[in-house]
Amino acid sequence: MSEAKTVSNWNIPNILTALRVVMVPVFAWVLLAYPQDPTMRWVATGVFVVAIATDALDGRIARAYNLVTDFGKLWDPIADKALTGMAFIGLSILAELPWWITIIILVREWGITALRWAIMKYGVMAANRGGKLKTVMQSVALIMFLPGLHFLPAAWGWIAWSAMIIAFVLTVLTGLDYLREARKLRNEYRANHPEEAR
Repeated sequence: MSEAKTVSNWNIPNILTALRVVMVPVFAWVLLAYPQDPTMRWVATGVFVVAIATDALDGRIARAYNLVTDFGKLWDPIADKALTGMAFIGLSILAELPWWITIIILVREWGITALRWAIMKYGVMAANRGGKLKTVMQSVALIMFLPGLHFLPAAWGWIAWSAMIIAFVLTVLTGLDYLREARKLRNEYRANHPEEAR
């Protein structure tokens, strides 16, 4: 009789996740220490791109080789939110992105993450296509903003702002969609478990 194999936390996907966490302060320092140095702005952008790439890579490896762990489930989304959150905050600190955009995005991102944990009793609220598209658009917009729009041609700025506006709208709309999904999960659970309804 075979026993279920326990996956060690010491695996490549988790190492990539941990690397992404470590890269957040490195990215923040490079971005904020040399904001008026065009070369260092590209270095900061490069660090961000590498960190984002590890996000796509660790998930694929974990699923392909059955290396999904509780550590990965917990820290992967935290690492993602920390990285993109630092990028938004950094751009606002440098006065290159309005604070109201950053605040709304961060409230949505961390709020939905907290909501996922809060309703785990009722069911798993998986990422939908809109949420995945939102993540892609946020990454694209940030990558275009990080080199410093004032160092780049006007056309780059127009494209960057278009990407940021799309990312912002998707962030808000998918946030509302997840709220509806959470309410649906809760109502369905209570309907199937009337003894727990208050």
